[in-house]
Amino acid sequence: MTIKDSPEEWEVRATGTPFVGNKTSVRTDDVVMPDGTVVHRDYQVHPGSVAVLALDDADRVVVLRQYRHPVRHKLWEIPAGLLDMPGENPLHAAQRELYEEAHVKAEDWRVLTDVYTTPGGCDEAVRIFLARGLSEAEGERFEVEDEEADMELARVPAEELVRGVLAGELHNNCLVVGVLSLVAARAGDGLDALRPAQSPWPARPFEA
Repeated sequence: MTIKDSPEEWEVRATGTPFVGNKTSVRTDDVVMPDGTVVHRDYQVHPGSVAVLALDDADRVVVLRQYRHPVRHKLWEIPAGLLDMPGENPLHAAQRELYEEAHVKAEDWRVLTDVYTTPGGCDEAVRIFLARGLSEAEGERFEVEDEEADMELARVPAEELVRGVLAGELHNNCLVVGVLSLVAARAGDGLDALRPAQSPWPARPFEA
């Protein structure tokens, strides 16, 4: 048996959108179960996101520390952001986020992994890129506001991040998935065997 996720869509008898926010909304679907019963399913509708595990020549990862109000924590994270437009090229979005949040550019881009963050309650899909060949970006730094105005930047050895993840000290989804995927890729066929940066992404189709 091949262990692979597969698309499937059960019948929806009715749908509504009881809440619409600035970037996301909440949808309620009446879904037909295999036994014929109909149940309500509420979930957050999300445009999708990208994240960047930016690795420098000293095997350090670019990370940032930012306040996240829903969990009342300052979390260490990797640069990440929303797909602002439907069908937006995720590589272009990732390059933008790395520039805006870290003022860094990269020469080599690969797809590290694709994930659904919380598929039981949200349709958010995230593509995590590996970026190498780092250098400082040119021009003025991006002007930050709100939580990002208090953001801290650092470069941390990858092995130290792995230790922090396994010790329960680091909790951000994209950082955890990203650094452990880095370790797995190195132990497997190597980083150069990762998918090209423009690889198809069925969860959020785009034009190269």
